Amino acid sequence: EVRSWTTATKQSLCLMWQKVKVQLMLSMSFLVAVFWYCRRLYSFLAQILKRWSNYLQRKLIRNLSVLTEVDLLVYSAREWKGETKQAKHMREAYEELFWSCQIKYLRQVRRDNYCVLRAVLFQIFSQGIPFPSWMKERDILKLPEKLLYSQGCNWIQQYSFGPERYTGPSVFGKLRKCMETLKANWTEISATKDHEERGNMCNTLFSDESKEHKLYEAIKFIMLYEVVEAYEQIKNREEPIHNLFSLLLARDSSSDPLSFMMNHLNSIGDSICLDQVELCLLGYLLEVKIRVYRLHRFDTEEFQVNYPDEYRREWNEISLLTEDDHYYHIPRF
Repeated sequence: EVRSWTTATKQSLCLMWQKVKVQLMLSMSFLVAVFWYCRRLYSFLAQILKRWSNYLQRKLIRNLSVLTEVDLLVYSAREWKGETKQAKHMREAYEELFWSCQIKYLRQVRRDNYCVLRAVLFQIFSQGIPFPSWMKERDILKLPEKLLYSQGCNWIQQYSFGPERYTGPSVFGKLRKCMETLKANWTEISATKDHEERGNMCNTLFSDESKEHKLYEAIKFIMLYEVVEAYEQIKNREEPIHNLFSLLLARDSSSDPLSFMMNHLNSIGDSICLDQVELCLLGYLLEVKIRVYRLHRFDTEEFQVNYPDEYRREWNEISLLTEDDHYYHIPRF
């Protein structure tokens, strides 16, 4: 009886194991298949993500209007090859910057007629320079309407937005959007204390052409607004104004705000860049000392020039580098 019971038990366990074995084999096969599928899926998704990341990176670099820094002397050797008098002169100027001015690197800026505005604003944002003191006291968003209703400047409808020739009553709404873009981005970036994060924000902003142009048009309009106020002060013989306004309004082509807008501002970004008087005005309004290294003036007193030449000690300093007073790059110390 014991043998019969033992044999029956063994047979039952063998039958049970056969059934469990089949289930285990099926389960293991299923788990192996799931693992293999997940591994292939992970590999596939990782490959897609890598390709997409590379695409976005290439697109960002291609659209970035201020490129990453390059070695100054390498740039000089690449751009000024040959043994012509001009090439030798420019290479000597770059060597002077490298050895005497301690400028080791260069950030190339997109060559268009917004070039100088781009180089100045990029440095203001990347350094986290705050609003000028006078901007903190006023709401710059209201300046377009104030110019129309308080100053009675109906001719502002002839304002042009660089390469986009635009006139008409809707100019005020468009100008307000430009002012909003400037104020919002300047406030956000200057409030960011981490240098690396601020740099990433600048790279994102200066790879968006639409936003960029709004920034530059806002700065142009602020220049126009300040010229209108200075012109009114001169007419009403009020408090003395800065000398640069007198120089600007003394030109035949900008003897009043309307001619200044029509003959100068409207073409900035389209066919011309800022000239030296307007660069002084830009530095004065943004309350920064703009130091410009003019390589074509190497070995003269005009090799290093400050705009404006009269500035306050507390103003921040930014630097520009130009080979022809038209296109500007950013030197890096």
